[in-house]
Amino acid sequence: MKKIVMLGGMSWESTATYYKLLNEEIKNRLGGLHSAKIILSSVDFEEIEKFQHSSLWDETADILSKEAKSIENADADFLIICTNTMHKVVPQIEENINIPILHIADATAKALVKDGISRVALLGTKFTMTEDFYKNRINEKFGIEVIVPNEHEQDIIHEVIYKELCLGKCNRNSRDEYIKIIKRLEEEENCEAVILGCTEISMLIKQGYVDIPLYDTTKLHAISAIDLALE
Repeated sequence: MKKIVMLGGMSWESTATYYKLLNEEIKNRLGGLHSAKIILSSVDFEEIEKFQHSSLWDETADILSKEAKSIENADADFLIICTNTMHKVVPQIEENINIPILHIADATAKALVKDGISRVALLGTKFTMTEDFYKNRINEKFGIEVIVPNEHEQDIIHEVIYKELCLGKCNRNSRDEYIKIIKRLEEEENCEAVILGCTEISMLIKQGYVDIPLYDTTKLHAISAIDLALE
């Protein structure tokens, strides 16, 4: 079994979910008392969040690169970054380490391709929804059209993530707002599925609240990591 590096803490709420999913998937596949071989490095999200909202992305890349480099030396085989947004700085991190990074957008897009999805809605932080590092990767590498919510909807989604979900809070009113946005994207934008493109969103929205298929990036990333670990 390969050793997985988890670079987490962004937020720790979703990192805890990653850890549980990875170990459950190993248990399901291998049985007995098997668990995943994991090295976890968890950063202080307060520092990262301030840099994000000040557009100081090089500073965030420096923090994550140093963390990745330090744990690479512990005989790690590959790295997963336990957040969608910080995949924006994957190229900078890759320049500083010698082990591969399993990209969360690739893991998600492969599942979409497998299911024949060609037009998908993307929910996430405003950074993920508005910038090209995520949606363009899915479009250019996998040929899937990515639709994002309008500006007002993006503001709602973003605020709920940072002011509620990253603090472990799941409010019914916020869930209703997300459901309303998802239904509009399905009905007016003809989206065939929705990417829950922030690792905290699955805390709030699950299949059953809406009819349209939801793709939980946290779960898909974790499953892809176990696939790679057991190759």
